[in-house]
Amino acid sequence: MILAFGDSLTAGYGVEPGESYPDHLQRMLDEHGYSYRVVNMGISGDTTDGGVSRLDAALLLKPRVVILELGANDGLRGLPLERTRANLDLMINSFQGEGAKVILAGMTLPRNYGAQYVRDFERIFRELARQRGAVLIPFFLEGVAMNAGLMQPDALHPNAAGCRKVAELVFRHLEPLLRR
Repeated sequence: MILAFGDSLTAGYGVEPGESYPDHLQRMLDEHGYSYRVVNMGISGDTTDGGVSRLDAALLLKPRVVILELGANDGLRGLPLERTRANLDLMINSFQGEGAKVILAGMTLPRNYGAQYVRDFERIFRELARQRGAVLIPFFLEGVAMNAGLMQPDALHPNAAGCRKVAELVFRHLEPLLRR
């Protein structure tokens, strides 16, 4: 089982049922002959604190792979970076401690948050992936963010076509971890 553990970007905020990135990812896995089930544990608005509070429930599912996509809401709310980092580290260690491989979804923030804060925020994902041996997706919305045709009017969430692009990106990082 593959666990998509995240916030609104995982939950599929603003898209029709069946159009979230985990839904698209499930179809890609099926098309490529992989017999994995993708479980979507995305909650819109969630922070890393929320992820930690849901961690026990996620661990009970015994995932083989976890796509950890949290932290954007921490950054958008200006929460202390040390707390974001500690929460992500706890989640990665907990999932890995149960034998799951972790794919960490890197994030960035709007530039008006200040160059130093944005740089320090982005560094969290790179450093944790390196230190914990997690697979890093450098930027989860690569090729989607800033493309009006792939984003909803809020410019924060991908539309259905954008969710498919996100799933393609995730699949490229996920496939090397899978067995047929």
